[in-house]
Amino acid sequence: MKILIVEDDLISRKFLSKFLSKYGECDITVDGIEAIDAFLLAWEDEEPYDLICLDIMMPKVDGIVALKTIRSLEIEKGIPQNQRVKIIMTTALNDTKNVHEAFQIGCEGYAAKPIDTNRLIEVLEKLKLIDEKKK
Repeated sequence: MKILIVEDDLISRKFLSKFLSKYGECDITVDGIEAIDAFLLAWEDEEPYDLICLDIMMPKVDGIVALKTIRSLEIEKGIPQNQRVKIIMTTALNDTKNVHEAFQIGCEGYAAKPIDTNRLIEVLEKLKLIDEKKK
């Protein structure tokens, strides 16, 4: 599995990278602009991401704008729904408005910080990115 971690907080980046590296190759970006660039570059290289963990609150371009842009680019490129990247939003905010908006735009999962690894594994299994044997 190819994974993109989009996180401006160093501790969260390191934690997610260490945890998710068990399941695949992890790339890291620190804001929404870098995330969009990495997404496009992966498609140009014909090695698209399977999963993006996308922080909502970031400098420059936040996670909601990055999510909208990525979904628009997928539509523009004619990427079928079943081949689109799975996106899990991460946030320390206790703000249901942002979470609901993210699901409406097209994220498949949500993980509150601090990240509960058992819950994250459940989301990955539900999205069929890992199976129970790989825990």
